[in-house]
Amino acid sequence: MTLTAITGARIFDGETWHEGAALLLDGARVQAIVQVREIPSNATVVEAKGGILVPGFIDLQVNGGGGVMLNDEPTVEGLRTICQAHARFGTTALLPTLITNTPDITRSVIAAGREAIRQHLPGFAGLHLEGPHLSLARKGAHDPSLIRPMEGSDLELLLECRDLFPAMMITVAPENVTEEQVSRLAAAGFIVSIGHTDSTFETVERYARAGARTVTHLFNAMSPLGHREPGVVGTALHTGNLHAGLIADGVHVHPAAMQIALRAKRGPGRIFVVTDAMSPIGTDLTSFTLNGREILRRDGRLTLADGTLAGADIDMLASVRFLHERLELSLKESLRMVSLYPAEAAGLAGKKGSLKPGFDGDFVLLSNTLEMKSTWIGGKAVHQT
Repeated sequence: MTLTAITGARIFDGETWHEGAALLLDGARVQAIVQVREIPSNATVVEAKGGILVPGFIDLQVNGGGGVMLNDEPTVEGLRTICQAHARFGTTALLPTLITNTPDITRSVIAAGREAIRQHLPGFAGLHLEGPHLSLARKGAHDPSLIRPMEGSDLELLLECRDLFPAMMITVAPENVTEEQVSRLAAAGFIVSIGHTDSTFETVERYARAGARTVTHLFNAMSPLGHREPGVVGTALHTGNLHAGLIADGVHVHPAAMQIALRAKRGPGRIFVVTDAMSPIGTDLTSFTLNGREILRRDGRLTLADGTLAGADIDMLASVRFLHERLELSLKESLRMVSLYPAEAAGLAGKKGSLKPGFDGDFVLLSNTLEMKSTWIGGKAVHQT
């Protein structure tokens, strides 16, 4: 048994703060949080030298990072670059996300994901397929020429992924996917997410009953909340068993709208943070391409030439700061929105999102002013400043 004790920081386990305590790791997993005097004599002690120790961040929608878009590099090395780029900002588990593409690219991404699991790629928790079965009316920056209905061959390809990954998410629109297809995907363990759709309240409720359990980037690329037709936004907030991702950059959603949504959301489903990050994260890139179209990076925005938003220019740690400082959420709640709540939405709450005995040793050390110190995955430091 290889014991490591992390000391010298306040510890947040996902529910409560611990003072004068140490995080005890048994190899890759959490053994316990103990008082310093209770550290076993055979443990290797790592001194954090102040700050806070918190559960690792979990991002269920990550299109790229480190100069790489998954669409352009659907390989193990592409996945590795993206995971490493986001680890610099505290993300310890993520779903690299394929934006609407061809069946061949989808197969390549699934094959790369299979190999990433075989290699135990740090941070890789599965895949998110955002499209191609979306609504043209709410396509956003997705290439309209690639959007299409889900066919039998598409469903069979997806069902072959059963049990391949810890988490597998797919964003679909009722306009191009049937309730029966959603039910089959949900039964196979997929996280079916409703997004890029103009659907009505009644339609989304039906699809939730069929097995959909999340909504993709709340407010964006969906029918809005109206007083006679609540739309996808209203359904997401009203329907208790739906979780909802939210881009917390102040660009995609106005801060007041975020606060209203957080107050209105019925449980047990939660609103959790996603970055929807693109390739520039961790780089000084000022532009990149998506399916042959140039995306411009300006003033915290990523847009097509016509101004259409195309993903986000934010990382998870910056999202935490936005929630805590701009929305004035408690630090506890800000941290839960990037760890515990996405873990719950993805079905990972039994091993990630908290620092409980037996959970993965995924955590982040931050300064008291929320600056990065180090990121740990599976009990090992993968990034240090």
